[in-house]
Amino acid sequence: MTDGITYAAAGVDTAAGDRAVELMKAAVAKTHGPQVVGGVGGFAGLFDASELKNYNKPLLASSTDGVGTKVAIAQAMDKHDTIGFDLVDIVVCGAKPLVMTDYIATGKVVPERVAAIVRGIAEACIVADTALVGGETAEHPGLLAADEYDVAGAAVGVVEADDLLGPQLVTDGDVVIAMASSGIHSNGYSLVRAVIKHAGWELDRDVAEFGRTLGEELLEPTRVYSSDCLALAADKAAQVHAFSHVTGGGIAQNLARVIPAGLSATIDRSAWEVPAVFKVMRELGNVPWNDIEHTLNLGIGMIAIVGKDGVDSALARLKSLGLESWILGTVGVDSTEAASANLIRGAKGVEGGSVRLNGEYR
Repeated sequence: MTDGITYAAAGVDTAAGDRAVELMKAAVAKTHGPQVVGGVGGFAGLFDASELKNYNKPLLASSTDGVGTKVAIAQAMDKHDTIGFDLVDIVVCGAKPLVMTDYIATGKVVPERVAAIVRGIAEACIVADTALVGGETAEHPGLLAADEYDVAGAAVGVVEADDLLGPQLVTDGDVVIAMASSGIHSNGYSLVRAVIKHAGWELDRDVAEFGRTLGEELLEPTRVYSSDCLALAADKAAQVHAFSHVTGGGIAQNLARVIPAGLSATIDRSAWEVPAVFKVMRELGNVPWNDIEHTLNLGIGMIAIVGKDGVDSALARLKSLGLESWILGTVGVDSTEAASANLIRGAKGVEGGSVRLNGEYR
């Protein structure tokens, strides 16, 4: 008589899952302040929301994000402790992040690998001043290969209703300010991977333009903007009206989400030098500029729209925070009816104003 089929025989190792939790506990605990109740391991992460009583009308902000196919680069390089930085940022509406949870699905739980992923998420949470209060690691044998995984995160924050940022504040004469990205961040990696596969490049290839290997460049952690943007928004002299996080869709499509109907943002492509990684990817794959600018961030990770009298204060504040920034364009009355390759109107379900891209990239 054969032995019965066990959970372990089906490919799920609950002991490995427990070991992963033990390995990650110290990193997670570093994100906890006195507001976190109960620590790690409960059925729900608990956060003392008493401070919300100090708000006149608190609005909760929530967001869920993933890393995309950047995980394929991390898996190929067997380096898993940096991609967590791609999950942490809900500051666009002016919300202070409070708590975050993560979700990891993998074909086989390797405790050290799972702990490295969570350690990266925890380090990003420390930068964003938010608590990692829980998560889930799911083992999916037969659905994912043993070395495959995907990761996502969900964050919750709070903003005073009177301090809510967004298109309702943007007006004619406002100025668009760019904040530098740290690299490709997490969007457009399907294009990037197709390009390097076409070129036959290996991840351990030294690339002179990068001053390091291709894999190291592609795994550069995403810059976490939360604390810097909150500091900028708190500076009333900067007159911050809106933020736009440059993620999937590139600069124009994301900026269009915070431009109100009747207005148009005009962006000068020559306002900055496109970083080497984007130029190399474009040339290596002969990717049209129109396609690459609608896919990658081209060196701009976050955008602020500020009042015209707040520009100098905003730039000075960002400089004091160590964040490279520059004037990207202006907001004016939308007088263009016809669509063109240089004009984006509405994006990701938002019916609003438009963004026009002028000039040539440097």
